[in-house]
Amino acid sequence: MITQNGEAKAVIQDVESYEETQDTLALLQILAQGNRQIEAGQVQNASDVIARLREKGHE
Repeated sequence: MITQNGEAKAVIQDVESYEETQDTLALLQILAQGNRQIEAGQVQNASDVIARLREKGHE
């Protein structure tokens, strides 16, 4: 961490850790979106979705 006048101003991080952090943030965003959809009632029965996917696979 780089500080200026006692305040954090920048963080130096290796590429692998940065990429892991980005992957984690992306997953958290997907989970948050899913939670919002559940709260809004935008859900479907899993068996209905699977049936539709199987139908599309046979087209």
